[in-house]
Amino acid sequence: MCRLFGLTAAPERVHATFWLVEAADSLAEQSRRDPDGTGLGTFEADGKPLVQKQPMAAYKDAQFAREAKECESATFLAHVRYASTGATTAANTHPFEQRGRLFAHNGVLGDLDALDRELGDYRDLVAGETDSERFFALITKNIDQRGGDVAAGITDAVNWIADNLPVYAINFILTTPNELWALRFPHTHDLFVLSRAAGGPTGARHLDHGSAAGRIRARSGALADRPAVVVASERMDEDPGWRNLPVGQLLHVGPDQAVTQRTILDHPPRRPLSLDDLGAHAAASQSGT
Repeated sequence: MCRLFGLTAAPERVHATFWLVEAADSLAEQSRRDPDGTGLGTFEADGKPLVQKQPMAAYKDAQFAREAKECESATFLAHVRYASTGATTAANTHPFEQRGRLFAHNGVLGDLDALDRELGDYRDLVAGETDSERFFALITKNIDQRGGDVAAGITDAVNWIADNLPVYAINFILTTPNELWALRFPHTHDLFVLSRAAGGPTGARHLDHGSAAGRIRARSGALADRPAVVVASERMDEDPGWRNLPVGQLLHVGPDQAVTQRTILDHPPRRPLSLDDLGAHAAASQSGT
């Protein structure tokens, strides 16, 4: 299953270190197949997106994923890919950038020809082959049609998908220089959120989140005395504040860390997919291992 991790400390820019695949000799690494790509998205002080990503096609690519990445940003977006659609290439590796926003997705969409028709000229935004990048392009199209209203554009896009395409899951995180949006739909995969007080539960602890699946690890000393909001595909530590996002609710974390949620999808996909409906490769990408 693809791993998602988003963090916002906005309005503060903070230093953080990420490892996108933990050590090769870890038990988790030994018990799971290698991922197909890893990526980390941040924003420079002027708001310019900065994406570091690499397909996992060779030993040097695995080294890229295991090396510490030190960066500074107000928002962070990390992704470990298990391919369901598209080859193992940089163009197919998350996160994706469009119109100064970053996006990463965990799930599977079907009938990509229908999605391409709905995209129209916005298909030109898609550099790779994935359903995920097409999904992002549809969100971008609808944001533009809504005059730049990100929440409204997301709402229109995901409702069109739920009503018109075969859907296994459309969990995603979208970031800008100082905002974060996330959605869990349908119930297929988890997506957890933690509103972390400065210093965590004890009030004196830096952030040190490590995936139990042996993938994404994030550390930030600055968050010993600053609050943050974290979204992840699994609980990343023992903090009791982790909660699973309700299905169909759009989470928004604003520039002041105000967290809001509202239901934007109140019905299941009209054409739900099960693992049995997916090809062997896509089904393997969506399993919990």
